[in-house]
Amino acid sequence: MCHGPEWVARRRAREVIRNPPASGLRKISVGEFVQELFRFNLYKRSQGRIARQTTFAALAIIVGLGCWSLSEFYGGHSPAARYGVPLVVLAAVLWAAFRVVQMPNFADFLIAVEGEMNKVSWPSRGELFRASIVVMVVIFVLAGLLFLFDMLWRVLLGWLLN
Repeated sequence: MCHGPEWVARRRAREVIRNPPASGLRKISVGEFVQELFRFNLYKRSQGRIARQTTFAALAIIVGLGCWSLSEFYGGHSPAARYGVPLVVLAAVLWAAFRVVQMPNFADFLIAVEGEMNKVSWPSRGELFRASIVVMVVIFVLAGLLFLFDMLWRVLLGWLLN
């Protein structure tokens, strides 16, 4: 039995929906994740360094602020609790963040992100300045229009209700 090209295309689309192709990322078990946390090697050391360092720095800032807040929370306790608990948490979470950035799945993602960012054509300083001025002018114009509409509705409703 011969089917037309539309039927074949619809059938292929249904097959892809039912059985999506493997994305290249494999799921890891909890045991593999814990095992990965205690490794000391670096995965693809020279690739994606900027993306990895930036991701780690962002995580470190977030964790550092959280530990500072934890230190403030333990303010009335002994110095060992006030400073010791946050420092232990900071060290453990920073090590975990460093290891997560080195995990093959996540590291490959960050390597791909850095590769795509290198393909972007970034604006020159002059283009960036002009575009920023346009955005600010449009924001002020729209704010002025909203102010005028607000005043118009205030006057009209005040006149109708009084």
